[in-house]
Amino acid sequence: MDRFDVVALGELLIDFTNNGISSQGNPLFEANPGGAPCNVLSMLQNLGNKTAFIGKVGDDFFGRMLKERVEKQGIDSTALVFDKEIPTTLAFVNKLENGDRDFSFYRKPGADMMLTKDDVKKNVDMLMNTDVFHFGTLSMTDEPAREATKMAVDIAKESGALISFDPNYREPLWNSVNTAIEAMNYGFEKCDILKISDNEVELFTGISDICEGARKIQKDYNIPIIFATLGPDGSMALYKDMVVKKDGYKNPDTIETTGAGDTFCACAIDYIRRNGIESLTEDGLMACLNFANAAASIITTRKGALSVMPTKDEVDSFLSDK
Repeated sequence: MDRFDVVALGELLIDFTNNGISSQGNPLFEANPGGAPCNVLSMLQNLGNKTAFIGKVGDDFFGRMLKERVEKQGIDSTALVFDKEIPTTLAFVNKLENGDRDFSFYRKPGADMMLTKDDVKKNVDMLMNTDVFHFGTLSMTDEPAREATKMAVDIAKESGALISFDPNYREPLWNSVNTAIEAMNYGFEKCDILKISDNEVELFTGISDICEGARKIQKDYNIPIIFATLGPDGSMALYKDMVVKKDGYKNPDTIETTGAGDTFCACAIDYIRRNGIESLTEDGLMACLNFANAAASIITTRKGALSVMPTKDEVDSFLSDK
């Protein structure tokens, strides 16, 4: 069995992003490949990592399109399963006037929710041969994917992989906030690397000061490193007794923010995988945040995420101009 740098499990879906108005005055939506875990893998591939994805799509036009796009990015799709009964999950992403996004999901059910423990068992070798295993909460909204996710986490962790977790909270997909918080709690208990957004910190802790809230999570769960994203205000890393913060890059060409957090997350995972998690430095973490902020800024100028992640050269060129 070949060894992987990063294996991820979770949702792979179509993001329909707003693409203007038709001549009849109707909104136009473009079908972009998406899903946070695979977005992360796509950027990791661009940074020179060997990656693989575990998930399920429908045996339909969109599912086949997703498989083709994943493979085009160089992501190993051996563990991508087609469901004969349940269609591929769809998400419609509408940009609001204030810059936020409004999500409408077609996932009751969606194929990504149908991943089973048997699907995971077939890919035990993959989980036992990866440096990092990455997951989020959306594979834990419903069964059978919830138990499949937990099985995969346990296998990877017992095999010595670093566990990376991004809550990626999407309110419409949860039966209740408490259920989502339970899933976050599970992820915090298991992870070595946590990427979390400012609104997720506040949701989980009730603390509006993001540094204070992230510190509480780090202390309560003994998480080695936390990366907290602050939207256009940049990001911070909490490691041991250090808090390192870097301002973001406000890009005048920004059109939407889909995939920005996933792009940042991939850059953070890449840095930890290459440098280890035992003896990180303030200067090194500052460089990591700077690169990740720049990459996230670039993706906001493009529609979609998975198929249009920036390359390392693009990020380096962006930073050289600053």
